[in-house]
Amino acid sequence: MDRAKDTRTGLVAWVVGAIVGGIPSTCHALATGRDPLEASYAAGALLLPHEERPGRLLMSAAVAHGAISLFWGLVLVRLLPQRHPVLAGAAAGLAVAAVDLGTVGRRIERVRNLPLGPQLADHAVYGAAVGAVVRARARRFRRRGGDAGPSAAGSTPPPSRG
Repeated sequence: MDRAKDTRTGLVAWVVGAIVGGIPSTCHALATGRDPLEASYAAGALLLPHEERPGRLLMSAAVAHGAISLFWGLVLVRLLPQRHPVLAGAAAGLAVAAVDLGTVGRRIERVRNLPLGPQLADHAVYGAAVGAVVRARARRFRRRGGDAGPSAAGSTPPPSRG
């Protein structure tokens, strides 16, 4: 296993996932007339649960969401299979939602008050984005003549049949 390669892939996955992972809830908020920053305020409340000032909540959200996304990006890069990593990533994103929203998040009122469907969609999109990065980087590594890419679960090639 190449931890440096996994880390680089995890960092790319973190950036991509963090950028696209909030699209579903933002679109839902805009479509329903809700504040599109409410999910960000909720993320900020993870570190500052009693804070009400939007600016401070947004700064806190950048730290909290950044750290959480980085953590899960690094974890998923190591765990996603090389076969169907996008689909597996979406499923893993929903499992992450169970942890994020079902344990830690339910203790924070702002997180509890978010519509659940868009939050689940955000997590699934985040996981799928991480899977897409894993797939793209594995293909890139193979084209360069390297191994299969990030050391993902199930990355051992099947035995040769001939």
